[in-house]
Amino acid sequence: MMGVVNTIRAIGHRIINAVWRIGVASRFFFLTLLYSGNSFRRFHLIIKELFSSGVMSLIIIVVAGLFVGMVLGLQGYETLKRYGSESALGVMVALGLVRELGPVMAALLFASRAGSAMTAEIGLMKATEQISAMEMMAVNPIARIVAPRFWAGVISMPLLAALFSAVGIFGGYLVGVVQIGVDAGSFWSQMQAAVDFREDIMNGMIKSLVFGVVVTVIALFEGFDAPPTAEGVSGATTRTVVTSSLAILMLDFVLTAIMFRGA
Repeated sequence: MMGVVNTIRAIGHRIINAVWRIGVASRFFFLTLLYSGNSFRRFHLIIKELFSSGVMSLIIIVVAGLFVGMVLGLQGYETLKRYGSESALGVMVALGLVRELGPVMAALLFASRAGSAMTAEIGLMKATEQISAMEMMAVNPIARIVAPRFWAGVISMPLLAALFSAVGIFGGYLVGVVQIGVDAGSFWSQMQAAVDFREDIMNGMIKSLVFGVVVTVIALFEGFDAPPTAEGVSGATTRTVVTSSLAILMLDFVLTAIMFRGA
C-alpha cells in the first residue's frame, strides 16, 4: 500500500514541478520581450550573437542539407520510377524539404549546436557568478545577456532553414539530374509549377520562425535556471537538447495539421 502511495506522490511531485517550470519559463519569456528594446538600441550585441549562433552553424547546416537532399533524391527516384513519374522528382524533393525536412532538420541541428552552446555559456556565467556581478552593478542580465541571444536565434533560424532547403534541393538535383539522368528541364519546371510561395514556402518559414522562438527560449531558460555547478550546467545542456527536440517534433505536427489540412 505504501508503495502505491509513494508512486502517486512521486507522480504528483513531477507534475507540480513541470507546471511550475512552465510558469517560470513563461514569465522568463515575457521578461525577455519586455527588455528587448535595450537590445535593439545596442544592435551590435545582436550582431555578435548572430555570428555565434547563426554563422557558426552554417557548416553543419550546409553539409546536412546537401546529404539529406541527395538521399531524398535517390529514394524519391526509386519510388517514382515504379509509377513512371521520374520527371516529378523535383516536385517531391522541393516539397519535402520546404514543407517538412528543411524547417525540422534545421531546427534540430540548431538546437543541438547553437541551443546547447547558449545553455552552457549562460550556465557557466551563472556558475562563475558573472550574472550576480551584473546585478550588483545594476545591470539587468536579461536585457544584457538573454535578449540579444533570443533575437539572434529568432533571426537566424528561418535563414538557416531556407539555406538547408536550398542546399537540399541542389543535392537532389545532383543525384537526380547529374547522376541518374532525369531531364533537367522537367526537374526545374515541374518544381516551379508545383511549389506555391504562400502555401509552401511561407508556411515553411513560419514553422522555422516558431521553432526558432521555442528552441531559443528553452536554451536560454535552461541556462539561466541551471544550478551553479558543473553537474548542473551539464544537466541543463542535456535538457535543452532533449526538450527542444521533443518540442520541435510536437509543434511540427500541430503546425502541419493547421497549415496543410486544406491543401
